[in-house]
Amino acid sequence: MADIENFYRIDDSTGFAGSQVGFGGATPDSAMAWLKQEGFTSVINLRLAGEEGVDIECSRDAAESAGLKYIHLPFSGKELDRELVDDFLSMVGEETNQPAYIHCRSATRAAALWIIGRVLRDGWELDATNEEAEAIAHKPADALAYATAYIKADGG
Repeated sequence: MADIENFYRIDDSTGFAGSQVGFGGATPDSAMAWLKQEGFTSVINLRLAGEEGVDIECSRDAAESAGLKYIHLPFSGKELDRELVDDFLSMVGEETNQPAYIHCRSATRAAALWIIGRVLRDGWELDATNEEAEAIAHKPADALAYATAYIKADGG
């Protein structure tokens, strides 16, 4: 999988992401051409600029050189961030960004946001997201904990 940690793909033809969506952990710039070849249109990077091994501009250049749209939504996962979640759900749901590839360091933050979308946009019960969280995230319990806290705070 082009040296992508925790790569996982979902056929989401009935959900808020429209078609296929991919997830991964640390994603090297060299993987961008492979992602394009695999049919992805956009890359949504959730990593913080200050994380070890992150160079946002180089990643953006690599993605754009491969013909991918590059979206940076820095997300720490440490606090409930309604604006970031809204931006994420909007970006993933936007037809021109599909199919989207979403990544962070271990795919745990990506899974947390995905679970929120499954519950708030697709109407899933939180318990029904466990299988996808297990498949996507390096730390599924952390992803589920964030999503649960967010959804409860959101009134869900």
